[in-house]
Amino acid sequence: MRWFRRQRAEDQLPDPRTAWPEQAVPDDPVAAARRFWRRWSEMLPEISAALGDREPQRVEVELADAVAELHPNLHVSLERGQRAIYALVVSGQEDPALRPFTDAWKAAAPPEDAIWEYHDSVPPVPDPSGVTVNLGTRSVALADVRVAAQVDEAEGVVDVAVHHPLLGELDDAARSAMTFLPLDATLGERLAAERLRRVETAGTEPDGAITLLELRDLVRGLDQERPESVGGAD
Repeated sequence: MRWFRRQRAEDQLPDPRTAWPEQAVPDDPVAAARRFWRRWSEMLPEISAALGDREPQRVEVELADAVAELHPNLHVSLERGQRAIYALVVSGQEDPALRPFTDAWKAAAPPEDAIWEYHDSVPPVPDPSGVTVNLGTRSVALADVRVAAQVDEAEGVVDVAVHHPLLGELDDAARSAMTFLPLDATLGERLAAERLRRVETAGTEPDGAITLLELRDLVRGLDQERPESVGGAD
């Protein structure tokens, strides 16, 4: 998964002679969403060509600019689809302040077809145990992740501790990524945000630890028991 967004002031070395302009936030999410989809239609031939050539980086800057016009704090990713060939994912990373913009974006999206599907949060992968994550020079198989899960039935949430045999060999940033990435890949960003309360890294495999697929069954079962929930990813 490759997330990108337009670089902001804090992402770059500032020029002390010139104030970096603030990225404006649109007043009307619905109008901003419509503008995005018009621009998407204009960019689509170039995007399709870049993906066909396996060079998505050719369109990252233009696509990130288009998403920044919707809201500067949104992230975008071009992925392999589950129902279509490709998926366009625009995520606010479950920030409530961004939800009106992702809601409007999804509502204004064109109908899905055999080529494109659209997600307003990171969807779960069909089988996380088949995913390998590249962290620097290391390839980390999610099949080796084990999770200790403690359910709080009264609150309808789960506390988890995530273990992988290679965690001790990773730096802090990679270790953090390997704590949260398997959970999002397994549950999807939205369900993980709703149902996981405390997330920790386990240096050794906890007693009674379960696989990622077993965690998915556990959390989805808990979600289904609480009808007030909106449930997993779109």
